[in-house]
Amino acid sequence: MALLPVGTLFAQEQPLFRKAGAPVDQRVNDLLHTLTLQEKISLLGYNSPAIERLHIPAYNWWNEALHGIARGGEATVFPQAIGLSASFNAPLAQSVATAISTEARAKYNLAVAAGRHVQYMGLNFWTPNVNIFRDPRWGRGQETYGEDPYLTGTMAGAFVHGLQGDEPGALKTAACAKHFAVHSGPEADRHSFNAVVDEKDLRETYLYAFKKMVDGHVESIMCAYNRVNSQPCCTGNTLLQDILRKEWKFSGQVVTDCWALDDIWLRHKAIPTREEVAAAAIKAGVNLDCANILQDDVLKAIDKGWLKPADVDSALSASLRTQMKLGLYDVPGHSRYSGYGADSVNNAWHTSLALQAARESMVLLKNNGVLPLQQDKYASMLVTGSNSASLEALMGNYHGVSGNMVTFTAGLSKAAGPGMATQYDQGCDFTDTLHFGGIWASQNCDVTVAVIGLTPLLEGEEGDAFLSASGGDKNSLSLPRSQVVFMQKLRAAHKKPIIAVVTAGSAVDVTAIEPYADAIILAWYPGEQGGTALADIIFGKYSPAGRLPVTFYQSVKDLPDYKDYSMKNRTYRYFKGKAAYPFGFGLSYTTFTYDWQQAPANGYKLNDTIRMTVNVRNTGNMDGDEVLQAYITYPDQERMPLKELKAFKRVSVKQGNATAVTLEIPMAELQKWDLSQQRWKLYKGTYGVHVGSSSTDFKLTRNIVVK
Repeated sequence: MALLPVGTLFAQEQPLFRKAGAPVDQRVNDLLHTLTLQEKISLLGYNSPAIERLHIPAYNWWNEALHGIARGGEATVFPQAIGLSASFNAPLAQSVATAISTEARAKYNLAVAAGRHVQYMGLNFWTPNVNIFRDPRWGRGQETYGEDPYLTGTMAGAFVHGLQGDEPGALKTAACAKHFAVHSGPEADRHSFNAVVDEKDLRETYLYAFKKMVDGHVESIMCAYNRVNSQPCCTGNTLLQDILRKEWKFSGQVVTDCWALDDIWLRHKAIPTREEVAAAAIKAGVNLDCANILQDDVLKAIDKGWLKPADVDSALSASLRTQMKLGLYDVPGHSRYSGYGADSVNNAWHTSLALQAARESMVLLKNNGVLPLQQDKYASMLVTGSNSASLEALMGNYHGVSGNMVTFTAGLSKAAGPGMATQYDQGCDFTDTLHFGGIWASQNCDVTVAVIGLTPLLEGEEGDAFLSASGGDKNSLSLPRSQVVFMQKLRAAHKKPIIAVVTAGSAVDVTAIEPYADAIILAWYPGEQGGTALADIIFGKYSPAGRLPVTFYQSVKDLPDYKDYSMKNRTYRYFKGKAAYPFGFGLSYTTFTYDWQQAPANGYKLNDTIRMTVNVRNTGNMDGDEVLQAYITYPDQERMPLKELKAFKRVSVKQGNATAVTLEIPMAELQKWDLSQQRWKLYKGTYGVHVGSSSTDFKLTRNIVVK
């Protein structure tokens, strides 16, 4: 059989597990009865070998698609997740993920046709990262959707929908929500720390987005490296059994973070041996190991009586079910996606979508009137700064590669055109505070655009951000001192316009450069079309409308200890100090007014939904987007949030026109965890419903009563 051509093989009568029309559970059971115990155990690791006697090829489960196919060759590079979240546009997030899943199918088809079954070319993806960005020091915060549970759940939920597709009973690709749970630094301690958190913060903040992913039928959940209240995330029954499986009824795949099982006996020292870890993980509900403990030690655990062969069947069934829904056991050509090829990868449509996403992500933090630039008034321009020609500053971490990368210098020079005398000078680097370039050129140009900030080499994952002095994290909010001095020297040299562009995946101290810039744009890590998007904003082709998905604090001194996982005084929901820039903040080139068309009613009960309609009028001088944000303030009860986002919508409104925007908030969303009764509860009292353009700029307010 091994020598038969594929066509001959599939022309014969197929076993049940290969019949696409059969129920998935029947196919899985058939394959489980066909595999030997040793073969089943070999499939419990991420690098699953081929089962040659059954003509099952090897499959590598380790695939990444945080903001485009990562590490797998040519692919469209979209804005980093934190930037996509700044768009406050859930349909856009779904469109981006739909494009990513299309590219994934195409790349998988090309790889399989060439006989390649390698890492990063599969159809399941370990994304999205729905951990809460609770502290701006966390280097991996750029991978998340910010500090707010509702925004995270909504944006990530749309992303999952785009990845997994709409075909009933099937998956376009498989998404995975990570890292379950209570995981957001310190990065240097991630393999050993114990996150201590009470049930209220756990439920209301850290688990909220994961519950939304499960309700949205995410295919997989990745358990984290750390412990939560002393239980390792990948063997603890509280998270994996009591909450995920029993309470939430999650029936999908649970995969470990990579080498997380090794951490349990080596670093946490919670379980003494590999064999016991393997047994504990299987019993807790782990289905797949991103390492090799399960492959190497499950049989030993069986021999010692700690596991039974039926436990292996139970563990493997979820992974086989995922593969069945992806069509990996179907007759070649059966999939509706089998025709996707090279023309589906980084094509013109996906490039235009990357541009749209980059434009919508950028946040205007300051503008004294210099923007947008009127091109006919400026004969010359200098583009400068350490990140002005940087690919790293475009790509973020977990990125792909593209031949369409447009740096900020390239985008601005292209937009300025041959009639403007545009110059480039790097000007500064990340460390040198004595030597600078571009000062003389800036004096002689009509306008200067200085692109500074961080890159994923300064903030990111442990090991990857190799220029970080804190194991991938930041130890302060400060921009590199060399950049601040560079901005000072530019400002001291002349009084002509200076536009600062800041790249980062987190909150930074923008106030340090604010006195020296006429305008400040936060560009995040905007992806392959970042340069074009920036030029569109600077030259007024597009009015910025991005909003901050995190609070920009004035200093880390305003925050609790980094290792403290209590939400007290963290994020806009609980922070009582004065922020440099509040959550939800972002300026525009135009102005908007709000009026009630339908205000909320006076009273509501648990099963009701708050429905409101707001007329938004563009009263400025150009077309633009507005991001309506609806916040709730709560009755005066202990540990209630100060305010909380519960609905948002981004709308485009032409100059002089108005549009009606309807927002809905289910009253169930306003429930809080009652620590004494260990359940969700809608508290009685007066609530405030506030609609505005940020968490501190409310345009409309209406009080409602819960009796």
